[in-house]
Amino acid sequence: MVHGDQGKMVQEVAAELLNGGLPDRYVLSEEKRPNTTVAQPSCKLAATIPIVDVSRLAESPEEAAKLGSALQSWGPFVATGHGMSKEFMDEILDATREFFHSPLEQKQKCSNFQNEGYGVDRIDSDEQVLDWCDRLWLQLQPEDERRLQFWPQPLSECLICIGKQLLHEHTLESGRVTMEVLKAMAKLVGQKEDFFIEMVGERFKSYTRFTYYPPCPRSDLVNGLKPHTDNSVVLLLLMDKDVTGLQVLKDGSWIDVPVLGHDLLVGGDEGMEIVSNAVFKAPWHRVVTNAEKDRMSLAVFYQPEPERIIGPPGKLVHEERPPFFKRCLVQTLADGYWDAFAVGNRTVDFLNVRINDEAAVAKN
Repeated sequence: MVHGDQGKMVQEVAAELLNGGLPDRYVLSEEKRPNTTVAQPSCKLAATIPIVDVSRLAESPEEAAKLGSALQSWGPFVATGHGMSKEFMDEILDATREFFHSPLEQKQKCSNFQNEGYGVDRIDSDEQVLDWCDRLWLQLQPEDERRLQFWPQPLSECLICIGKQLLHEHTLESGRVTMEVLKAMAKLVGQKEDFFIEMVGERFKSYTRFTYYPPCPRSDLVNGLKPHTDNSVVLLLLMDKDVTGLQVLKDGSWIDVPVLGHDLLVGGDEGMEIVSNAVFKAPWHRVVTNAEKDRMSLAVFYQPEPERIIGPPGKLVHEERPPFFKRCLVQTLADGYWDAFAVGNRTVDFLNVRINDEAAVAKN
């Protein structure tokens, strides 16, 4: 059953606000509110997140070591040398902005009360505190499974559109970067370079999420996007070039991710944590809002074939490193993600996929 607030877009709520008052549905309890408003980026902040030149991973042991350190200690890293042109990245960000700034009736042609399409994230109850964002969620791969009825169409011939050609090109470019990262990750755990690629399968799924965060006059009271981890294998994120908002949890503190210009933020998620037997970590992250400016981002997620059963592979399980997760059907993980996300839990914990073995953890 679809909740009655499922069709209420945050962008419209923000446009109707008077005197800074917020609807109760978005206001966090005091202990869950962001501690501070996100500051604008600085050089010191930019140096915090590890930086990896993707173009050098195959040939440089030093660059590969930086990747390994980032994935094990942080989860995400800033990807330079990814090969996407600045012009192309600007085009897709401009198209994203144009879509969310287009008339509501035009955007509603892509609406869907399920996960895919234009809308807000799933609402399960009247008590659920809602995030301050709208999104467009589309499946990119396999190509023959694309649901084009939810893909935006141009408003006129003179306007940019997040349409088939632009999204197809982005799919190819993101896939190329992802494969290079997966090859390097396999070598880091002492395996052949197609080790993780074979686990994903030829008909792996990829999704893209365009997210729009309207300005919020009380950014100290809301989540742009609640703290969560993702259940994919690899995530590629193209962020707004002007406004910060993303934060990563590191050693118990929320760390601001600065604007990255034309660099990407890349990381492994829960799926990779499972198939690497917890060598690589899925980072907790959240988004806070800006009181004056809107913000956008574009994320691409990669998941193994849904009928596959994944778990820590035998080559990564031994006496010194026992399995940290049970074997699980990929589709079960995908289905459980939204339930876990709604309550602010990790999918592997929500579904009891993690092996709670204190002796195993101690050995790690």
